Amino acid sequence: MSDGVLVRDPLWNTIRLDPVSVRIVDSSPFQRLRHIKQLGHAHLVYPGATHTRFDHALGVFHLARQALGLMEEQGSTAGIDPVDLRLIPLAGLLHDIGHYPFSHALEELQAGRIPGHHEAIAGRFLADAQVAAALASVAPDAADRIESLIRGSSDHPLQGLVSGSLDLDKIEYLKRDARFCGVPFGEVDVDRLLHALTVARDPETGRREVAVREKGVAALESLLFAKYQMFRNVYWHHAVRAATVLFKRLVADALDAGLIEAGELVGATDDGIVYRLADRASRAGDERAARLSGWIEDLRNRRLPKRAAEIVAAELHGTAGAWLDSDSPFKRRVEDTLSLELGLPGGSVFLDYPEKTAMFALDLLVVRRDGHVMRLGPTGQVGLIGLPGISDELYRSARVMRLFTAGERRTVAAGKLASLAMMTAREIEQRIEQGSTLLN
Repeated sequence: MSDGVLVRDPLWNTIRLDPVSVRIVDSSPFQRLRHIKQLGHAHLVYPGATHTRFDHALGVFHLARQALGLMEEQGSTAGIDPVDLRLIPLAGLLHDIGHYPFSHALEELQAGRIPGHHEAIAGRFLADAQVAAALASVAPDAADRIESLIRGSSDHPLQGLVSGSLDLDKIEYLKRDARFCGVPFGEVDVDRLLHALTVARDPETGRREVAVREKGVAALESLLFAKYQMFRNVYWHHAVRAATVLFKRLVADALDAGLIEAGELVGATDDGIVYRLADRASRAGDERAARLSGWIEDLRNRRLPKRAAEIVAAELHGTAGAWLDSDSPFKRRVEDTLSLELGLPGGSVFLDYPEKTAMFALDLLVVRRDGHVMRLGPTGQVGLIGLPGISDELYRSARVMRLFTAGERRTVAAGKLASLAMMTAREIEQRIEQGSTLLN
Protein backbone atom coordinates (compact mmCIF):
# COMPACT_ATOMS: atom_id res chain seq x y z
CA MET A 1 0.00 0.00 0.00
CA SER A 2 1.12 3.56 -0.70
CA ASP A 3 2.72 5.55 2.10
CA GLY A 4 0.12 8.26 1.58
CA VAL A 5 -0.58 11.32 -0.53
CA LEU A 6 0.55 14.94 -0.44
CA VAL A 7 -2.13 17.55 -1.08
CA ARG A 8 -1.26 21.14 -1.94
CA ASP A 9 -3.49 23.55 -0.05
CA PRO A 10 -3.56 27.36 -0.45
CA LEU A 11 -3.93 27.86 3.30
CA TRP A 12 -1.67 25.23 4.92
CA ASN A 13 0.64 24.61 1.94
CA THR A 14 1.16 20.84 2.17
CA ILE A 15 -1.23 18.37 3.79
CA ARG A 16 0.03 14.82 4.16
CA LEU A 17 -2.61 12.09 4.08
CA ASP A 18 -1.73 8.68 5.50
CA PRO A 19 -3.06 5.47 3.85
CA VAL A 20 -6.17 5.26 6.04
CA SER A 21 -7.14 8.88 5.45
CA VAL A 22 -6.56 8.40 1.71
CA ARG A 23 -9.11 5.57 1.72
CA ILE A 24 -11.59 7.79 3.53
CA VAL A 25 -11.01 10.75 1.22
CA ASP A 26 -11.48 8.52 -1.82
CA SER A 27 -14.85 7.25 -0.55
CA SER A 28 -18.09 8.48 -2.11
CA PRO A 29 -19.44 10.08 1.10
CA PHE A 30 -16.30 12.16 1.51
CA GLN A 31 -16.06 13.13 -2.16
CA ARG A 32 -19.60 14.52 -1.83
CA LEU A 33 -18.12 17.26 0.36
CA ARG A 34 -16.45 18.70 -2.76
CA HIS A 35 -19.92 19.78 -3.81
CA ILE A 36 -21.02 21.52 -0.61
CA LYS A 37 -19.83 25.10 -0.25
CA GLN A 38 -18.35 25.88 3.13
CA LEU A 39 -20.24 29.16 3.44
CA GLY A 40 -23.50 28.36 1.72
CA HIS A 41 -24.63 31.39 -0.28
CA ALA A 42 -21.84 33.72 0.87
CA HIS A 43 -20.28 33.49 -2.61
CA LEU A 44 -23.14 35.73 -3.80
CA VAL A 45 -21.51 38.48 -1.71
CA TYR A 46 -17.86 37.41 -1.57
CA PRO A 47 -17.10 35.83 -4.99
CA GLY A 48 -14.08 33.96 -3.67
CA ALA A 49 -16.12 32.08 -1.07
CA THR A 50 -16.54 28.98 -3.21
CA HIS A 51 -14.35 26.81 -1.00
CA THR A 52 -15.95 23.61 0.18
CA ARG A 53 -16.47 21.33 3.15
CA PHE A 54 -13.94 19.04 1.45
CA ASP A 55 -11.16 21.64 1.66
CA HIS A 56 -12.05 22.50 5.23
CA ALA A 57 -12.10 18.87 6.38
CA LEU A 58 -8.62 18.30 4.99
CA GLY A 59 -7.47 21.39 6.87
CA VAL A 60 -8.89 20.16 10.19
CA PHE A 61 -7.17 16.80 9.66
CA HIS A 62 -3.90 18.64 9.04
CA LEU A 63 -4.23 20.79 12.17
CA ALA A 64 -5.09 17.74 14.26
CA ARG A 65 -1.92 15.98 13.19
CA GLN A 66 0.10 19.12 13.86
CA ALA A 67 -1.45 19.59 17.29
CA LEU A 68 -0.90 15.97 18.28
CA GLY A 69 2.71 16.10 17.12
CA LEU A 70 3.41 19.13 19.29
CA MET A 71 1.59 17.67 22.27
CA GLU A 72 3.48 14.39 21.97
CA GLU A 73 6.81 16.28 21.84
CA GLN A 74 5.88 18.03 25.08
CA GLY A 75 4.80 14.78 26.73
CA SER A 76 1.17 15.91 27.05
CA THR A 77 -0.24 12.74 25.53
CA ALA A 78 1.64 10.29 27.76
CA GLY A 79 -0.61 7.49 28.91
CA ILE A 80 -3.20 7.96 26.16
CA ASP A 81 -3.97 4.85 24.09
CA PRO A 82 -2.06 5.06 20.76
CA VAL A 83 -5.24 4.00 18.97
CA ASP A 84 -7.06 6.97 20.48
CA LEU A 85 -4.31 9.22 19.18
CA ARG A 86 -4.83 7.85 15.66
CA LEU A 87 -8.57 8.46 15.84
CA ILE A 88 -8.38 12.18 16.58
CA PRO A 89 -7.17 13.30 13.11
CA LEU A 90 -9.66 10.93 11.47
CA ALA A 91 -12.46 12.42 13.55
CA GLY A 92 -11.33 15.85 12.39
CA LEU A 93 -11.35 14.64 8.80
CA LEU A 94 -14.87 13.26 9.17
CA HIS A 95 -16.44 15.88 11.42
CA ASP A 96 -18.54 17.40 8.57
CA ILE A 97 -19.34 14.14 6.78
CA GLY A 98 -23.07 14.51 7.51
CA HIS A 99 -23.41 18.10 6.30
CA TYR A 100 -26.50 19.23 4.43
CA PRO A 101 -26.33 21.35 1.26
CA PHE A 102 -25.47 25.03 1.60
CA SER A 103 -23.78 24.89 4.97
CA HIS A 104 -25.99 25.42 8.05
CA ALA A 105 -29.05 26.95 6.36
CA LEU A 106 -31.32 23.91 6.64
CA GLU A 107 -30.36 23.39 10.29
CA GLU A 108 -32.16 26.67 11.01
CA LEU A 109 -35.51 25.16 10.03
CA GLN A 110 -37.93 24.30 12.79
CA ALA A 111 -36.98 21.19 14.75
CA GLY A 112 -38.36 18.09 13.12
CA ARG A 113 -38.27 19.41 9.56
CA ILE A 114 -34.95 17.68 8.89
CA PRO A 115 -33.67 14.34 10.25
CA GLY A 116 -31.23 16.06 12.63
CA HIS A 117 -28.18 18.31 12.68
CA HIS A 118 -25.19 17.16 10.68
CA GLU A 119 -23.37 15.83 13.76
CA ALA A 120 -26.42 13.77 14.71
CA ILE A 121 -26.59 12.04 11.33
CA ALA A 122 -22.84 11.50 10.90
CA GLY A 123 -23.25 7.84 11.82
CA ARG A 124 -25.14 7.17 8.60
CA PHE A 125 -22.09 8.12 6.58
CA LEU A 126 -19.60 6.43 8.89
CA ALA A 127 -21.50 3.20 8.18
CA ASP A 128 -20.73 3.47 4.45
CA ALA A 129 -18.83 0.36 3.35
CA GLN A 130 -15.77 2.26 2.15
CA VAL A 131 -15.53 4.49 5.20
CA ALA A 132 -16.29 1.68 7.64
CA ALA A 133 -13.63 -0.57 6.12
CA ALA A 134 -11.00 2.15 6.37
CA LEU A 135 -11.85 2.87 10.01
CA ALA A 136 -11.99 -0.81 10.92
CA SER A 137 -8.35 -1.11 9.87
CA VAL A 138 -7.53 1.14 12.84
CA ALA A 139 -9.86 -0.45 15.41
CA PRO A 140 -13.00 -2.59 15.27
CA ASP A 141 -15.04 0.09 17.05
CA ALA A 142 -13.35 3.08 15.43
CA ALA A 143 -16.55 4.28 13.70
CA ASP A 144 -18.50 4.34 16.97
CA ARG A 145 -15.71 6.12 18.80
CA ILE A 146 -15.38 8.71 16.06
CA GLU A 147 -19.13 9.30 16.01
CA SER A 148 -18.99 10.05 19.75
CA LEU A 149 -16.14 12.51 19.17
CA ILE A 150 -18.10 14.28 16.41
CA ARG A 151 -21.18 14.50 18.61
CA GLY A 152 -19.09 15.86 21.50
CA SER A 153 -20.17 13.02 23.80
CA SER A 154 -16.91 11.08 24.08
CA ASP A 155 -14.95 10.74 27.33
CA HIS A 156 -11.75 10.76 25.24
CA PRO A 157 -9.14 13.05 26.88
CA LEU A 158 -8.66 14.76 23.52
CA GLN A 159 -12.37 15.28 22.83
CA GLY A 160 -11.77 19.03 22.98
CA LEU A 161 -9.69 18.97 19.79
CA VAL A 162 -12.70 17.73 17.81
CA SER A 163 -15.59 19.44 19.56
CA GLY A 164 -15.09 22.06 22.25
CA SER A 165 -14.34 25.69 23.03
CA LEU A 166 -11.01 25.56 21.23
CA ASP A 167 -11.56 22.79 18.73
CA LEU A 168 -9.52 22.71 15.55
CA ASP A 169 -12.63 23.10 13.41
CA LYS A 170 -13.06 26.70 14.64
CA ILE A 171 -9.42 27.57 14.08
CA GLU A 172 -9.52 26.16 10.56
CA TYR A 173 -12.77 27.65 9.35
CA LEU A 174 -11.97 31.14 10.60
CA LYS A 175 -8.65 31.18 8.75
CA ARG A 176 -10.00 29.55 5.59
CA ASP A 177 -13.19 31.60 5.41
CA ALA A 178 -11.31 34.88 5.85
CA ARG A 179 -8.77 33.91 3.18
CA PHE A 180 -11.35 33.00 0.55
CA CYS A 181 -13.68 35.88 1.33
CA GLY A 182 -10.73 38.25 1.02
CA VAL A 183 -11.34 39.91 4.38
CA PRO A 184 -8.86 40.68 7.19
CA PHE A 185 -11.21 39.71 10.01
CA GLY A 186 -10.39 36.05 10.64
CA GLU A 187 -6.76 36.35 11.58
CA VAL A 188 -5.89 33.81 14.24
CA ASP A 189 -2.45 33.09 15.71
CA VAL A 190 -2.67 29.40 14.88
CA ASP A 191 0.95 28.61 15.64
CA ARG A 192 0.74 30.13 19.12
CA LEU A 193 -2.50 28.31 19.90
CA LEU A 194 -1.21 24.92 18.76
CA HIS A 195 1.98 25.30 20.78
CA ALA A 196 -0.06 26.23 23.85
CA LEU A 197 -2.26 23.11 23.76
CA THR A 198 -1.74 20.50 26.44
CA VAL A 199 -3.65 17.95 28.52
CA ALA A 200 -4.46 18.64 32.17
CA ARG A 201 -6.59 17.16 34.92
CA ASP A 202 -9.75 18.95 35.92
CA PRO A 203 -9.11 19.90 39.57
CA GLU A 204 -12.71 19.01 40.44
CA THR A 205 -13.33 15.74 38.55
CA GLY A 206 -9.80 14.47 37.97
CA ARG A 207 -10.62 13.84 34.30
CA ARG A 208 -7.91 14.56 31.75
CA GLU A 209 -8.97 17.16 29.19
CA VAL A 210 -7.53 19.37 26.51
CA ALA A 211 -6.22 22.55 28.09
CA VAL A 212 -4.35 25.66 27.01
CA ARG A 213 -1.24 27.01 28.69
CA GLU A 214 -1.52 30.57 29.92
CA LYS A 215 0.87 31.76 27.23
CA GLY A 216 -1.80 30.99 24.63
CA VAL A 217 -4.62 32.96 26.25
CA ALA A 218 -3.97 36.12 24.23
CA ALA A 219 -4.19 34.08 21.03
CA LEU A 220 -7.44 32.58 22.33
CA GLU A 221 -8.82 36.07 22.85
CA SER A 222 -7.91 36.97 19.26
CA LEU A 223 -9.73 33.87 18.03
CA LEU A 224 -12.90 34.84 19.87
CA PHE A 225 -12.78 38.38 18.54
CA ALA A 226 -12.08 37.09 15.01
CA LYS A 227 -15.21 34.98 15.32
CA TYR A 228 -17.23 38.05 16.29
CA GLN A 229 -15.95 40.00 13.31
CA MET A 230 -16.60 37.17 10.88
CA PHE A 231 -20.18 36.75 12.08
CA ARG A 232 -20.83 40.46 11.90
CA ASN A 233 -19.23 41.05 8.50
CA VAL A 234 -19.47 37.73 6.64
CA TYR A 235 -21.71 35.01 8.06
CA TRP A 236 -24.52 37.44 8.99
CA HIS A 237 -23.97 39.95 6.18
CA HIS A 238 -27.40 41.21 5.08
CA ALA A 239 -27.20 39.83 1.54
CA VAL A 240 -25.91 36.45 2.78
CA ARG A 241 -28.87 36.29 5.13
CA ALA A 242 -31.25 37.36 2.34
CA ALA A 243 -30.12 34.41 0.22
CA THR A 244 -30.28 32.10 3.23
CA VAL A 245 -33.87 32.99 4.14
CA LEU A 246 -34.95 32.57 0.53
CA PHE A 247 -33.33 29.13 0.32
CA LYS A 248 -34.88 28.06 3.63
CA ARG A 249 -38.33 29.19 2.47
CA LEU A 250 -37.84 27.37 -0.82
CA VAL A 251 -37.02 24.07 0.91
CA ALA A 252 -39.70 24.49 3.58
CA ASP A 253 -42.39 25.09 0.96
CA ALA A 254 -41.15 22.15 -1.11
CA LEU A 255 -41.44 19.94 1.98
CA ASP A 256 -44.97 21.24 2.65
CA ALA A 257 -45.96 20.62 -0.96
CA GLY A 258 -44.60 17.09 -0.92
CA LEU A 259 -42.14 17.85 -3.70
CA ILE A 260 -39.33 16.48 -1.58
CA GLU A 261 -39.05 14.31 1.50
CA ALA A 262 -36.91 15.31 4.49
CA GLY A 263 -34.78 12.18 4.08
CA GLU A 264 -33.77 13.30 0.58
CA LEU A 265 -31.93 16.27 2.07
CA VAL A 266 -29.47 13.88 3.72
CA GLY A 267 -26.54 13.17 1.43
CA ALA A 268 -27.55 15.81 -1.12
CA THR A 269 -25.18 18.36 -2.67
CA ASP A 270 -25.70 22.07 -3.36
CA ASP A 271 -26.35 21.74 -7.08
CA GLY A 272 -28.07 18.39 -6.64
CA ILE A 273 -30.77 19.68 -4.30
CA VAL A 274 -31.41 22.75 -6.44
CA TYR A 275 -31.70 20.64 -9.59
CA ARG A 276 -34.05 18.19 -7.87
CA LEU A 277 -36.29 20.98 -6.61
CA ALA A 278 -36.33 22.73 -9.97
CA ASP A 279 -37.18 19.54 -11.82
CA ARG A 280 -40.03 18.58 -9.51
CA ALA A 281 -41.45 22.09 -9.38
CA SER A 282 -41.50 22.27 -13.19
CA ARG A 283 -43.40 18.98 -13.35
CA ALA A 284 -45.93 19.90 -10.68
CA GLY A 285 -47.24 22.83 -12.68
CA ASP A 286 -49.45 24.38 -9.98
CA GLU A 287 -49.29 27.90 -8.52
CA ARG A 288 -47.14 26.96 -5.55
CA ALA A 289 -44.69 25.09 -7.76
CA ALA A 290 -44.47 28.09 -10.08
CA ARG A 291 -43.53 30.26 -7.12
CA LEU A 292 -40.83 27.75 -6.11
CA SER A 293 -39.46 27.79 -9.66
CA GLY A 294 -39.33 31.57 -9.52
CA TRP A 295 -37.40 31.53 -6.25
CA ILE A 296 -34.88 29.06 -7.69
CA GLU A 297 -34.28 31.40 -10.61
CA ASP A 298 -33.97 34.32 -8.21
CA LEU A 299 -31.21 32.51 -6.31
CA ARG A 300 -29.44 31.48 -9.49
CA ASN A 301 -29.46 35.06 -10.76
CA ARG A 302 -28.86 36.77 -7.41
CA ARG A 303 -32.22 38.47 -7.29
CA LEU A 304 -32.38 38.51 -3.54
CA PRO A 305 -34.96 39.86 -1.09
CA LYS A 306 -34.21 43.45 -0.08
CA ARG A 307 -33.99 44.95 3.39
CA ALA A 308 -37.11 46.81 4.34
CA ALA A 309 -35.93 47.34 7.90
CA GLU A 310 -33.26 46.17 10.29
CA ILE A 311 -32.36 46.65 13.91
CA VAL A 312 -29.36 45.48 15.88
CA ALA A 313 -30.19 43.30 18.87
CA ALA A 314 -28.30 45.71 21.12
CA GLU A 315 -30.85 48.40 20.19
CA LEU A 316 -33.83 46.31 21.28
CA HIS A 317 -34.95 47.46 24.71
CA GLY A 318 -35.75 44.06 26.14
CA THR A 319 -35.94 40.49 24.96
CA ALA A 320 -37.41 39.71 21.54
CA GLY A 321 -40.34 37.31 21.36
CA ALA A 322 -39.43 33.63 21.37
CA TRP A 323 -41.55 33.16 18.23
CA LEU A 324 -38.72 34.72 16.21
CA ASP A 325 -36.22 31.99 17.06
CA SER A 326 -37.27 29.35 14.52
CA ASP A 327 -39.04 29.07 11.19
CA SER A 328 -42.31 27.90 12.70
CA PRO A 329 -45.79 27.95 11.11
CA PHE A 330 -46.64 30.83 13.43
CA LYS A 331 -43.71 32.90 12.19
CA ARG A 332 -44.77 32.16 8.63
CA ARG A 333 -48.28 33.37 9.47
CA VAL A 334 -46.79 36.62 10.76
CA GLU A 335 -44.77 37.01 7.57
CA ASP A 336 -47.81 36.41 5.36
CA THR A 337 -49.80 38.93 7.41
CA LEU A 338 -47.01 41.46 6.87
CA SER A 339 -47.06 40.74 3.14
CA LEU A 340 -50.69 41.82 2.96
CA GLU A 341 -50.02 44.79 5.22
CA LEU A 342 -47.26 45.98 2.90
CA GLY A 343 -49.34 45.42 -0.24
CA LEU A 344 -47.27 42.47 -1.44
CA PRO A 345 -48.28 38.98 -2.60
CA GLY A 346 -48.30 36.25 0.06
CA GLY A 347 -44.87 34.77 0.69
CA SER A 348 -43.06 38.02 -0.11
CA VAL A 349 -41.92 38.90 3.42
CA PHE A 350 -39.13 37.22 5.38
CA LEU A 351 -38.24 37.90 9.02
CA ASP A 352 -34.69 36.98 9.94
CA TYR A 353 -33.12 36.94 13.39
CA PRO A 354 -30.16 34.52 13.28
CA GLU A 355 -29.13 32.86 16.50
CA LYS A 356 -25.77 31.59 17.72
CA THR A 357 -25.98 31.62 21.49
CA ALA A 358 -22.72 29.71 21.91
CA MET A 359 -20.70 32.17 19.82
CA PHE A 360 -18.37 33.03 22.70
CA ALA A 361 -19.00 30.04 24.95
CA LEU A 362 -15.91 28.99 26.88
CA ASP A 363 -15.44 25.84 28.90
CA LEU A 364 -11.73 25.21 28.91
CA LEU A 365 -8.97 24.32 31.34
CA VAL A 366 -6.10 26.79 31.62
CA VAL A 367 -2.71 25.85 33.03
CA ARG A 368 -1.28 28.89 34.77
CA ARG A 369 2.43 29.64 34.70
CA ASP A 370 2.77 28.42 38.25
CA GLY A 371 1.23 25.07 37.26
CA HIS A 372 -2.15 25.77 38.82
CA VAL A 373 -5.06 24.45 36.71
CA MET A 374 -8.30 26.39 36.56
CA ARG A 375 -11.44 26.23 34.45
CA LEU A 376 -12.16 29.18 32.20
CA GLY A 377 -15.91 29.62 31.90
CA PRO A 378 -18.33 32.03 30.20
CA THR A 379 -17.59 34.93 32.56
CA GLY A 380 -13.84 34.78 32.02
CA GLN A 381 -11.29 35.40 34.75
CA VAL A 382 -10.18 38.76 36.05
CA GLY A 383 -6.65 39.48 34.92
CA LEU A 384 -6.56 36.49 32.59
CA ILE A 385 -9.11 36.88 29.81
CA GLY A 386 -11.61 39.70 29.40
CA LEU A 387 -13.49 39.01 26.19
CA PRO A 388 -16.01 36.50 27.59
CA GLY A 389 -17.05 39.11 30.11
CA ILE A 390 -18.40 41.29 27.30
CA SER A 391 -19.59 38.37 25.15
CA ASP A 392 -23.27 39.29 25.48
CA GLU A 393 -22.57 42.82 24.28
CA LEU A 394 -20.59 41.55 21.29
CA TYR A 395 -23.24 38.99 20.45
CA ARG A 396 -25.97 41.62 20.56
CA SER A 397 -23.85 43.89 18.34
CA ALA A 398 -23.38 41.17 15.71
CA ARG A 399 -26.95 39.89 15.78
CA VAL A 400 -29.37 41.83 13.58
CA MET A 401 -33.09 41.41 13.06
CA ARG A 402 -34.14 42.13 9.49
CA LEU A 403 -37.33 42.32 7.51
CA PHE A 404 -36.80 41.41 3.87
CA THR A 405 -39.23 41.81 0.98
CA ALA A 406 -39.09 39.95 -2.32
CA GLY A 407 -40.11 41.59 -5.57
CA GLU A 408 -41.00 45.18 -4.84
CA ARG A 409 -38.86 47.03 -2.33
CA ARG A 410 -40.53 48.40 0.77
CA THR A 411 -39.23 50.64 3.57
CA VAL A 412 -40.31 50.14 7.16
CA ALA A 413 -39.18 52.26 10.10
CA ALA A 414 -36.76 50.40 12.36
CA GLY A 415 -38.85 51.37 15.38
CA LYS A 416 -41.87 49.57 13.96
CA LEU A 417 -39.82 46.42 13.44
CA ALA A 418 -38.50 46.71 17.00
CA SER A 419 -42.05 47.00 18.36
CA LEU A 420 -43.06 43.87 16.46
CA ALA A 421 -40.04 41.99 17.78
CA MET A 422 -40.97 42.80 21.37
CA MET A 423 -44.51 41.43 21.04
CA THR A 424 -45.39 38.03 22.41
CA ALA A 425 -47.06 35.44 20.21
CA ARG A 426 -50.31 36.01 22.09
CA GLU A 427 -50.20 39.75 21.48
CA ILE A 428 -49.64 39.16 17.78
CA GLU A 429 -52.50 36.65 17.67
CA GLN A 430 -54.83 39.24 19.20
CA ARG A 431 -53.82 41.88 16.66
CA ILE A 432 -54.37 39.52 13.76
CA GLU A 433 -57.79 38.47 15.14
CA GLN A 434 -58.79 42.14 15.58
CA GLY A 435 -57.56 43.08 12.11
CA SER A 436 -55.02 45.52 13.59
CA THR A 437 -51.73 46.21 11.86
CA LEU A 438 -48.55 44.60 13.14
CA LEU A 439 -46.28 47.46 12.09
CA ASN A 440 -47.40 50.54 13.92
